Amino acid sequence: MEREIALEVWGDFACFCPSYAKVERLTSPVPTPSAARGIFSAIYSKPVEFYWQITRIEVLNPIRYISFKRNEVKSTVNVKSKAEDSILYTDEDRTQRMTQALRDVRYRIVAVIKPQPTYTGTIEQLYSQALRRIRSGKTFYQPSLGLREFVCYFEESDLTRKPIEDSMDLGLMLYDVFDLHDYIVHKKTQPKVSLYHAVMEHGVIQVPPYDSDEVLKGGSLC
Repeated sequence: MEREIALEVWGDFACFCPSYAKVERLTSPVPTPSAARGIFSAIYSKPVEFYWQITRIEVLNPIRYISFKRNEVKSTVNVKSKAEDSILYTDEDRTQRMTQALRDVRYRIVAVIKPQPTYTGTIEQLYSQALRRIRSGKTFYQPSLGLREFVCYFEESDLTRKPIEDSMDLGLMLYDVFDLHDYIVHKKTQPKVSLYHAVMEHGVIQVPPYDSDEVLKGGSLC
């Protein structure tokens, strides 16, 4: 069996937006594999050498929702435009939008390291570096729970907490927005969306491998 790393993550709020709910933000009841992989990558990531494969997501706290309004701006800045055209006046461009989020969340995310074909080192080196960073609390950037402002705290799991007893069919859920095998540095990366049928049984969601037939892969998005 492959060696697994179990990470326990928690926070005050989380919002895992499906693609159709980006304006008035809604949330999936559980994290997507993409969001889970993003947490691991914030701690340790070397795309040229390996990628994280999420194998299991366990919900440790009851699923609770909260709704609130947030001030946002409607426009984005075009960095290629002239300086005078890239100024954004937030007072004139501000709007209020509703956000549906999860509150008081806690998850156990289990993942394995998948070396890229060109990697020449040992897999033990990758695991040692990953565990050293997790245990010392080091990150490349602050991990988040769906939205950047929803801070994610983490620690290596001791596997003592039990998942919730809830079970539900979550239907088709986002698996990832990138091709996990594409480790070449591009000037502009094209998203490549994949989906899978997510089912939670007694608080546990089994995530199939990216190369599995259970993962539905589409074409690149423009």
